[in-house]
Amino acid sequence: MHSRHEMMSPTISPPGPARRLTPWIIAALLLALFFPVLRWLVSEWLGNDFYSHGLLVPFISAFVAWRLWTRRPPAITTSGDSWAGLALTVGSLAVYLLALAQRAYFAASLAMVAALAGLVWYLLGGAALRRLAFPILFLLFMIPLPFVEPLSVPLAQATGTVAAQTVRLFGVPISINGAQVTLPNANLVVGAQCSGLRSIVALLTLVALFVFAVQGPAWGKWVLALSAIPIAAFGNIVRVSSLLGVAHVWGADIGFTYYHDYSGILFFASAVLLLILASRLVQCNEIRGDLF
Repeated sequence: MHSRHEMMSPTISPPGPARRLTPWIIAALLLALFFPVLRWLVSEWLGNDFYSHGLLVPFISAFVAWRLWTRRPPAITTSGDSWAGLALTVGSLAVYLLALAQRAYFAASLAMVAALAGLVWYLLGGAALRRLAFPILFLLFMIPLPFVEPLSVPLAQATGTVAAQTVRLFGVPISINGAQVTLPNANLVVGAQCSGLRSIVALLTLVALFVFAVQGPAWGKWVLALSAIPIAAFGNIVRVSSLLGVAHVWGADIGFTYYHDYSGILFFASAVLLLILASRLVQCNEIRGDLF
């Protein structure tokens, strides 16, 4: 026999078709609303050498959000903070539309990310927003900063000066005048590609993901985060110095035809190796359990 309580236990009916379609309707409306900025972002990723990695950022962000949600889903509550989330969403959308009307795509992109955060806050609650804070903020790394490209020329000249001074210590007769570098067998121009900004921007994105993915003390994570720019700058100086050395010994054709193309890959691999070694020194050498 079954008890009266068991016989009268209610059955949970599956959500209706309208409720199942709601997330897809919201996603379609957001896609239509954000399409102009998304189109601009794709064109930047395909045409801007400094942000060619940006195409990967949304996919990485979506993967991290999915893993965080499925491994330890937060309680969905909107009772206490739904109005704050709605206010953030409405304010961000107003800024987005205003920036879009002015063709200020950088500002519109920032407003788009803020609107996504507001929607999560409004629809799922504060606990969900805190849980998904990193994958939402990580989307900022896909947005091209407007001051990166103008910085490339002066930074390239500074890198060329330091690199020339470095190879001069090894007895290489070299002179530099602005962007012009003169070797006994070649005259070279230090262009924007030698600034290292492309590697710095990509490495900062990687470091942000790496710092979030590892477990360790807070001070260790701060050390890793702050080490990204010095590692990238030092590695780029070594790369340009070695390029000048190769051009001096084997000629500019060998240096810029073969070594120049492959040295960037070797530099980035070396920077990643230094980052891994640094993580062990600061006791951040284990991966978060809620990701893998």
